[in-house]
Amino acid sequence: MQRRKFIKNVAATSAAFSIVPSHVLGKTHIPPSDTLYIGAFGVGGRGSGVIRGLDETQKVKFVTLCDVDDRRAADTYKKYPKAKRYTDFRKVYDQHLNEIDAIMVATPDHTHAPIALPFMKAKKHAYVEKPLTHNINEARMMTQVAKENGIVTQMGNQGASSDGSREAKEWIQSGVIGKVYKVDCWTNRPVWPQGVPIPQGKDRIPKGLDWDLWLGPAAMRDYNDSYLPFKWRGWWDFGTGALGDMGCHIMETPFGVLDLGYPSEAEASCTTNWVGDFVEADYSQSCPASSIVRLKFHTEEHGDIALNWYDGGLKPDLPDELGESETIGDGGGGSIFYGTRGILVADTYSRNARLLPSKNMELFNAPTPYLKRIEGDTGGHQRNFVEGCLNGVETSSDFKRSGPLTEAVLMGNLAIRAFQLKEKRANGRGFNYPGRRKILWDGNNMKVTNWDKANEWVKGNYRKGWEIS
Repeated sequence: MQRRKFIKNVAATSAAFSIVPSHVLGKTHIPPSDTLYIGAFGVGGRGSGVIRGLDETQKVKFVTLCDVDDRRAADTYKKYPKAKRYTDFRKVYDQHLNEIDAIMVATPDHTHAPIALPFMKAKKHAYVEKPLTHNINEARMMTQVAKENGIVTQMGNQGASSDGSREAKEWIQSGVIGKVYKVDCWTNRPVWPQGVPIPQGKDRIPKGLDWDLWLGPAAMRDYNDSYLPFKWRGWWDFGTGALGDMGCHIMETPFGVLDLGYPSEAEASCTTNWVGDFVEADYSQSCPASSIVRLKFHTEEHGDIALNWYDGGLKPDLPDELGESETIGDGGGGSIFYGTRGILVADTYSRNARLLPSKNMELFNAPTPYLKRIEGDTGGHQRNFVEGCLNGVETSSDFKRSGPLTEAVLMGNLAIRAFQLKEKRANGRGFNYPGRRKILWDGNNMKVTNWDKANEWVKGNYRKGWEIS
């Protein structure tokens, strides 16, 4: 690429100039050293919002835009007419690897790792939407590859860059609620279909959609309108359900401030559409309409901590300390931290932290803010990533932190799938389902120790030609 050759030649000519100074190129021109060249994947839907946040920094240039659906990507293509357009991410790798500094991946969950890993191994910085990956093994790999290659990374859970997350962490770290022993988290998701049977029939593939590439590592099947758009989140082959969608947001603060690490066990209870001992429709491929997940962690500072998750309209018990006219959460979700000296509650993305009982707020002197705040209301999380790549600032949700967080979220999904699994009865007539089944987890060795069937979900299955390594 010309800009790289130019910088190299200048460096070779004079040791005094390793980066072209701004005044050489003129005040109105951003020198190459101040620009982040990005290849973006999944540029419609959520991806368009991420791109908007990256572009607000005025420090990026999109070299390539890649999407398997021309309809969803149309607006982004129109906004950046100079960027090269692709449908297959592998062509971007083959033809533009040396022209980009970083990638942005906002495709469906099941293609995050297959797209991101090759570029990360080539030492390209990576911004990847939440959840980081589709299965636990992928999350572990992404974390390791990022560390080995020393690249700047950011998972797209923008609440990690919010003032609310930092304030809640400062309060808890101040000891105002003592040692934390339980955290309840909940969301109003799903807002897409879940708990539904596998769709029957074949619909016409929309014009502009490459269905084969959209499926990626998932097994081939007929196109059906039940999968797209957005509805893919509710299918295990493509998405990670309500927990995968919002867990990386709402669990970010408890995970970070309490240094939770790997869970030791997980257990779930879910709604089910099965009636009696036998039903013809198969609901096990769809995430449940609602669930409760219980994770357990052990920490050095706080000891044993229970983290409980609720979705699909289910909510935790209200604290006794909550006043008659008081509420918790903001309609979309929230969290409750139970400590030995009190309770802290917060809304989605850890906004609006407050103590219970409310009278404690009158006596509470909040600690002086000491965690660095991230500038930018709508694009602060993306700005943080760009500044990390260009100036070496610490990112809010690098894979060192967001990788293990994603693993914990996906561990909860293992428990949900264990609950959902139908088992054929010994006499061959109909099915049972096991109900609540506790999953014991050896995080260091990435293995379920008490039920080998669950280890099949730890690494997932890949269509031939889409395997990762």
